[in-house]
Amino acid sequence: MSEGLIIIVILVAFALAFDFTNGFHDTANAMATSIATKALPPRVAVGISGALNFIGCFLSLAVATTIAKGIVNTGQITVEAVFAGLIGAITWNLLTWLLGLPSSSSHAIIGGIVGAAIITGGWSAVKYDGILSKVLVPAVASPIIAGAAAALAVFLAGYITARSRPEFMARGYRIGQIVSASLVSLAHGTNDGQKTMGIITLALIVNGNIAAKAGVPLWVIVTCAASIALGTYIGGWRVIRTLGHRLTSITSQQGFSAESVSSAVILGAAHFGFAVSTTQVTSGSVMGSGLGKGVGLRWGVVGQMCLAWLITIPVAAVFGGAATELAKAIGGLPGVIVTGLIAAAVFGVIYWAAQRQPVTANNVNDPEPQTEALAASAPTA
Repeated sequence: MSEGLIIIVILVAFALAFDFTNGFHDTANAMATSIATKALPPRVAVGISGALNFIGCFLSLAVATTIAKGIVNTGQITVEAVFAGLIGAITWNLLTWLLGLPSSSSHAIIGGIVGAAIITGGWSAVKYDGILSKVLVPAVASPIIAGAAAALAVFLAGYITARSRPEFMARGYRIGQIVSASLVSLAHGTNDGQKTMGIITLALIVNGNIAAKAGVPLWVIVTCAASIALGTYIGGWRVIRTLGHRLTSITSQQGFSAESVSSAVILGAAHFGFAVSTTQVTSGSVMGSGLGKGVGLRWGVVGQMCLAWLITIPVAAVFGGAATELAKAIGGLPGVIVTGLIAAAVFGVIYWAAQRQPVTANNVNDPEPQTEALAASAPTA
């Protein structure tokens, strides 16, 4: 087996690991409100979400094409750089998961690859027009659109059902939430599942395994779909509690409205190849539903989330660039192996730290944070 092929195998393994972390990091996007309102039990919710994430990966490849060919110039980067970008993305994903912050896995992978590309090929290796039109503009617009639409939806729903019996209305909304949450899961697979497909395809193009104009290989689609589905089923309980309890009080009406709007925005973005953050879209919908209902937001948590959104791309880029420097300093396959081993050790430490403050299906609906740090970060407006 050639050195280049061994690097590709290692890269695919780490890419699928990223897809797995994307799944458990973003489970909250689909199921936080349904679990918070008890429309679905936690394990049932993440089981449905995992299955629909898998199916969603087969609905479109527009976002995968954006990641593979629209972010960096393939002729100015190396397979080692793509691998290092993955390291940066996974590191940021795990850190924000540990802290329970709903940051963007999509922007993490983009930041990691951009940082690695700059170190490898200079600033000209980045396609700035593609990042602006396909990433940054949608990143700003999508949560605003989702928030405004969710606020309007909750307001109109409250006006229309003002004279309905509360128990009848609550039961109807909970049934509706099962459908709306399922649509979010389908949309998440359609959008986020493609990003890892795009990274693996980018690596295959750079390594010369497939032509630059080739599509995404079927084996890449299947393995990425399976990985994100498994990660979704494992469940990101920390982030679920942030969206489901710490951001604002959630009713069935709000949950249904937020999920319906989120799925529409995400599926629309996937159709046009926009690499939007499902986390940002869903968080925007949740906040909008709270405002539309007249419920105060916990602005401390909102501030933390906004900060995470702002710094995700640059911090992931720094992580990706640092991993690239390390791999380059050693060189070739040894550089990839050493970088991968160090990264695995760091990931292990983060995971160990998370296990000291576990959040599981048994306590995800507990509104009380598990640590003093979480309690201090969630003042009510």
